[in-house]
Amino acid sequence: MSHPDFITVHRGTAPLVVSLPHTGTDIPEEIAGDLVSPWRARKDADWWIEKLYDFAADLGASVVRTSVSRTAIDVNRDPSGVSLYPGQATTELCPTTTFDGEPLYKEGRAPDVAMRRARWFDPYHAALKAEIEHARSVHGTVSLYDCHSIRSVIPRLFEGTLPNFNIGTNSGASCAPELQAEVERICDATSFSRVSNGRFKGGYITRHYGAPERGVHAVQMELACRTYMPETLGPVGPQDWPSDYDPAYAAPCRAAVTDILKACLAFARSHA
Repeated sequence: MSHPDFITVHRGTAPLVVSLPHTGTDIPEEIAGDLVSPWRARKDADWWIEKLYDFAADLGASVVRTSVSRTAIDVNRDPSGVSLYPGQATTELCPTTTFDGEPLYKEGRAPDVAMRRARWFDPYHAALKAEIEHARSVHGTVSLYDCHSIRSVIPRLFEGTLPNFNIGTNSGASCAPELQAEVERICDATSFSRVSNGRFKGGYITRHYGAPERGVHAVQMELACRTYMPETLGPVGPQDWPSDYDPAYAAPCRAAVTDILKACLAFARSHA
């Protein structure tokens, strides 16, 4: 299966698919002139997550990533436009503001949602679905792990400081209870804080593809940025965000997520 240049797919041999939907920072040329600033358009990227999880392919996982910024289109939002978190602040399929509520677009420059969905959303999901179905056809059962991160303090989205590990399983509907329990056990054995199905219960990818009855067990992991990278808590600007990726700083978190991916893999193999 061929893919557009902005989609990277590594097909592995294991019953594990890793999704990287928000690590892209490329701003398509056709929308760049509509934006208030390139920095603001990249501000809410899941910074350095592709570096943190760069071991996934070595475990045999299939890895799917888009290089396009979530500002162009958010591939982890429901394409129908229905909010994943009714009554709570969030961003849209084609975000018009940052997480902090700052406008992304110059006045009068509205996103062409239909065009963007066809150009950047649909190809990502075609690639992701293909890897899930390939792994399921070979192994019978597959674990889908959706990788995310977010700044630790964003008052518009949540109160206080976000826990380090935020596990989302659509309130238990997207994976078997024993898989969620094992991921929780690994998190709880670290010095980091953890919550399950709190502010982040899993986005469109987890909710859409997670189908334990079909042998697809989906887990979203939303990491507070301070867990794996130096982070200024509170408001940030171009002068201090993003901070650089420091492998030594990230090492404790990387060890934990390595164990988590191994657990997802072991679960799928044991249910093949």
